[in-house]
Amino acid sequence: MKFGLTIFSAGICFLSCIMTSAAQDGPFNEIPRKCKWISHEEVAFTYDGTYTDSLAFSVFAPNHRITKGVEFPEKFEEFPLKPSEAANLTYSPDSTLLAFTRANDLWVADIASGKETQLTDDGTDLIMNGYASWVYYEEILGRPSKHRAFWWSPDSRKIGFYRFDNTNVPLFPIYSPFGQDGTLISTRYPKAGETNPEVRIGVADVSSSKIVWADFDSSQDQYFGIPFWSADSKSFFISREPRIQNTLDLYNVNPSDGSKSQVYHETYKTWLDWIDGAISTPGGLFMVRSFETLWQQIYYLSYSGDLKRLTDGHNWNVDLIRADSVTGEVFFTANRDSDVRKTLYKVDSKGAVVALTDPSLNVESVLFSPDGKYFVAWMSNSVTPVQVWLFETDNAVLAWRAQKKVSAGSLVGRNPSEEVTTYVDSRNNRKIGMRPASYAFKVADMKGRSYDPSSYALPKIIYITNDGLELPGSIVLPKDFDPSKKYPVHVDIYGGPDTPMVSDKWKTPSDNNQWWSEHGIIELTADCRASGHNGREGLDQIYKHLNTVEIDDFVAWAKYLQSLPYVFPEKIGVEGFSFGGTMTTALLFTASDYYHYGVAGGGVYDWALYDTHYTERFMETPSSNPEGYSGSRVLDYVHGYPASYVSTADSSVTVDPVMLKITHGTGDDNVHFQQTEQLIDKLQAEGKKFEFMIYPDGKHGYRGYQGKHFLDANREFWLKYLLH
Repeated sequence: MKFGLTIFSAGICFLSCIMTSAAQDGPFNEIPRKCKWISHEEVAFTYDGTYTDSLAFSVFAPNHRITKGVEFPEKFEEFPLKPSEAANLTYSPDSTLLAFTRANDLWVADIASGKETQLTDDGTDLIMNGYASWVYYEEILGRPSKHRAFWWSPDSRKIGFYRFDNTNVPLFPIYSPFGQDGTLISTRYPKAGETNPEVRIGVADVSSSKIVWADFDSSQDQYFGIPFWSADSKSFFISREPRIQNTLDLYNVNPSDGSKSQVYHETYKTWLDWIDGAISTPGGLFMVRSFETLWQQIYYLSYSGDLKRLTDGHNWNVDLIRADSVTGEVFFTANRDSDVRKTLYKVDSKGAVVALTDPSLNVESVLFSPDGKYFVAWMSNSVTPVQVWLFETDNAVLAWRAQKKVSAGSLVGRNPSEEVTTYVDSRNNRKIGMRPASYAFKVADMKGRSYDPSSYALPKIIYITNDGLELPGSIVLPKDFDPSKKYPVHVDIYGGPDTPMVSDKWKTPSDNNQWWSEHGIIELTADCRASGHNGREGLDQIYKHLNTVEIDDFVAWAKYLQSLPYVFPEKIGVEGFSFGGTMTTALLFTASDYYHYGVAGGGVYDWALYDTHYTERFMETPSSNPEGYSGSRVLDYVHGYPASYVSTADSSVTVDPVMLKITHGTGDDNVHFQQTEQLIDKLQAEGKKFEFMIYPDGKHGYRGYQGKHFLDANREFWLKYLLH
């Protein structure tokens, strides 16, 4: 470890204590990228993620002492062992062992001796131990898992893992054109209604290599969620859902003999999300569910099955951060005071909820000290650049409220960089003591001395109401906006279930987000009722029939825009990727009086061609819901798209009044290029006019030179159709 210059400060920390004065002269300062607690009272900050960068520093929480020039590198900068062909090297909790998969078998290596031990021996192209089958990787474990499907016990003695049998899962081919003969990549990808992988759940004893199998029938049509261990390593908890995902059961699996006991059972009229981010304690676990009040609530579930709800009210996007098993207090972030901003809250054992950070700022990241006495938070909103704060947990409420009063009052003192002990609240001429505000310490502020929000096109949160539900949007007006003029509009959408686009958080001005304003185009990011802002009330309405009420909401947004005196009503464009591509094509095909131009990328145009777990969560299976699948097929909307080829010239027409551009990557393993090929075939069969761009081997999102081409080509499209 290296230690350097130490600076003491009390009260409010002005950024000069960390940044150079030159850095503050511009509109924006560089701020730390992340932090880690190196003791109960000292936290280290890094600008590049290494904690060895020249700007790295630490803060001693009790007195806000800053130490510059520190180095606190990770324990292992790289793995001490590099087994050949190893995937997902993962340390045991005691850092003495490494688990990994090789050729679809599970292995463990002793770091001290380098000895490798094979725990399973039946791995093949079809049997995968600890390495997830595609649908689990994409939809349950998530892409950040990198297919890892094994989990260490806290005592480092056992490894729980999933064994996947892909024998009956259909094989989908993806063709790559590169090389003289091209290549064919085949993926075991189950589409809606098709066969899923069979899953067995094993627990491997590291010392004996013995495997115990959990008492589940792998032949049943079912899914298993992300498991977790109890703190004492005596229980392995597994959540299970049937193929129709409206029932969830949580089981306690005994890792010694594989026997299981049901701990929790839940049913709902539409679909159920997995238990995600639960916090395990010696007596039970804290978890987030939404079955009871149409909003997400925090529950305490004892391991004997007793359930207690701790919260009430309109909570969504809830993440559990920390729980105190002694006091029963739970710390969490949620959209509670606002549906577009997250705040850090504490709920006590009696259900009293208090905000520990200012609800007018969106909490982007929180990290508590190991003992929970302090926390660091990154916060911002649409017009407030990111601030990094250090709080004393027990006094955080006093601190942020006092800081607001400080901001609203007038400073007493000659030099704002000096410690200030008293403020005057200009509204009532009442002095405010410094002590409450000093419980919060501003570690860094992205806002520089010359920052002027009027110099940038910054978003404003707006709302419309449709079918009694409030829908948020984020609007950016053009540079030098004149309400007496008329402007075209570009609308950015997604529309997929519980995936909001609108959030009141800071986005640093850049060429990308200022481009619309610079070119005289209003930019609107819009959400629909499926996005999650209205809890289950909005989400449940899409069940078994996607692409219906979502379209109604986006049409309501267009009607709102057309009602504005400064909007060109015939120059409204829409753009989206993935589910947003689905919505964009649906709007051009069914609502071209409202949306006249669109760019759709990587969309699903027939839900029968997308994967089982995601599609059937909202649509059930094609056999149980044939009307829903038929009514949601965008391919069948093509007849309503008005753009067709003409055989006679009309010199008065400079650009088409309606035009759709479609893009897709041929290597997309998520939404297959097949979707766009079938859409194009349908458009061609009906003589429709459209634009099209493929990206060879492009994935679900374009990168590198393809990403640049996509951006440049789309900008030309929008300049052509919105400004002419």
